[in-house]
Amino acid sequence: MRSINDLDKIASSFSTTEKMPVLFLGHGSPMNAIEENQFVTGFRNLAKNLPKPNTILCVSAHWFTKGSKVTAMEMPKTIHDFGGFPKELFEVRYPAHGSPELATITQELLLPTAVELDHHWGLDHGAWSVIKHLYPKADIPVIQLSIDYSKPAEYHFQLAQQLSRLREKGILIIGSGNIIHNLRLVDFYNFEKDDYGYDWAIEARATINSLLLDGNFQPLLDYEKQGQAFQLAIPTPEHFLPLIYTLGLKDKSEEIQLFNDKLVAGSLSMTSVRIG
Repeated sequence: MRSINDLDKIASSFSTTEKMPVLFLGHGSPMNAIEENQFVTGFRNLAKNLPKPNTILCVSAHWFTKGSKVTAMEMPKTIHDFGGFPKELFEVRYPAHGSPELATITQELLLPTAVELDHHWGLDHGAWSVIKHLYPKADIPVIQLSIDYSKPAEYHFQLAQQLSRLREKGILIIGSGNIIHNLRLVDFYNFEKDDYGYDWAIEARATINSLLLDGNFQPLLDYEKQGQAFQLAIPTPEHFLPLIYTLGLKDKSEEIQLFNDKLVAGSLSMTSVRIG
């Protein structure tokens, strides 16, 4: 396959690494980019035990497109895709390079799915607000793969499997979203309350965590059929689907570890996942 040969050629200049883990990061509020809190500490502690990647491929909840795209520019811009936050947050820049070469390889690995090489997007806050805590020097190139909003979870799970070879080439794949994400029901008066969730959020987290740790992913792919707690936890799919990409990359022998496993403001979760 031309894509595999090209990947081997590109990777020949990479430093040798062990097979990279796969991450799902609950990114939460954009303010996590500049605040000091337990979740930021969790990201930094995670980074201490990660092998240094050659490149990062991120699937963010905030690049939700018709069809699939992958960023292919040399220097992606930092996108501040939010409003109503302090000026300090809008001044943050994450000046990581892109990787046009890896974008092309990703495009080819995902065939026959058509993936557009994108030169306009950049790094949205689903990517940079968490990656900056893992690699604050911005010295690892980052590309983003968009989520095709017209496709079901099973499609995304299978598509992710086609990227598994990247893990053997020092490429860290990160899904960034929130497993429980219902902004309409956020309790802003209790935003700082530790591990606070509505009854339905507590139920959904317990069920989802159990399914994750048991390796029973089919109910997660069929999340729309799992009852009211799931419907309230996942009213729209964009923040949940990055988890599905992460799960699609799991080998049968690999364990799942959860961290930052807390509820926020009643209707959000920061639960994050490491595989491998």
